[in-house]
Amino acid sequence: MRHWTILGIETSCDETAAAVVCGGPPGPGQILSNVVFSQLEEHRPYGGVVPEIAARAHVELLDEIVERALAEAGLGLSEVDAVAATAGPGLIGGVMVGLVTAKALALAAGKPLIAVNHLEGHGFSARLSDGAEFPYLLLLVSGGHCQLLGVEGPGKFRLYGTTIDDAAGEAFDKTAKLLGLPYPGGPRIEVLAREGNPNRYPLPRPMKGREGADFSFSGLKTAVRQLTLEQEVDTADLCASFQAAVIDILIDRSKAAIAMFRRDFPDCETPAFVVGGGVAANGAIRSALADLSAFEGFAFTVPPVRLCTDNAAMIAWAGVERAALGLFDPLDAPARARWPLYPDEAA
Repeated sequence: MRHWTILGIETSCDETAAAVVCGGPPGPGQILSNVVFSQLEEHRPYGGVVPEIAARAHVELLDEIVERALAEAGLGLSEVDAVAATAGPGLIGGVMVGLVTAKALALAAGKPLIAVNHLEGHGFSARLSDGAEFPYLLLLVSGGHCQLLGVEGPGKFRLYGTTIDDAAGEAFDKTAKLLGLPYPGGPRIEVLAREGNPNRYPLPRPMKGREGADFSFSGLKTAVRQLTLEQEVDTADLCASFQAAVIDILIDRSKAAIAMFRRDFPDCETPAFVVGGGVAANGAIRSALADLSAFEGFAFTVPPVRLCTDNAAMIAWAGVERAALGLFDPLDAPARARWPLYPDEAA
């Protein structure tokens, strides 16, 4: 199998990132550089990401970030095989900055362009880190997305469940805001939950036990808000109770998806459960999902934390996967605010 060297660019939200990755499917790949600039300080005063501020920061930072990624990899632009960039989904202003930059670089260097679905980048990050073999069951759990999918290859996904309202990471951040915790609140909830009693507050588990594998987190967030309005709460105990509820929901929905995966892939001798996305950085969630995988007889794979949160190495690797199949894109490839992984939902 030929090895590809790909420059990747990621600007879908509030991380400005560029990376150079080398390798070929199924991985693991070699990360030659992975430069990420987080805009946390710029957005902290607003308690969340402001799209206009994010896009402006990408414009100001990206050229330097790309130069650093190439320098750390010890390569010139002429030495990469292709340029990959997130083309969606995400904040459209930021996506446009990264994609236009990638188009300019590809045109100037005479290199192919690969327009990458950001979610596919998350979904393939376990191939980059561990060489996970297709097919596998994927839980994609982040600030904007919560989905369970069967993964067969680039562009080949089977949807088993998705959120009908909030994503898990969004619920973490909104709950943290309700509790007056600093932005970003998700990691802070995890820290406080270690000190709290998860049984203190009886919070709901929306969708638990329902047919299918869809998620819902809006009712859980509303229950937290009602508690804070009705009584003085112990923040650590409420964080622990909230996190325990999220874990119960994720476990229940994942068990349902495991049964669906077994139905669809009965000949898969070594089934794997892969978790990707920023919420996968939560240690308690990782541990609970690892226990479920062991109980169900699935190999459990989760990338290192630095590859769970938004980064350009995963975009470069998705580029490797597509380049190996000859899947390149024209220079008029569009930026998309919304871009589902699965074909049965319109983009």
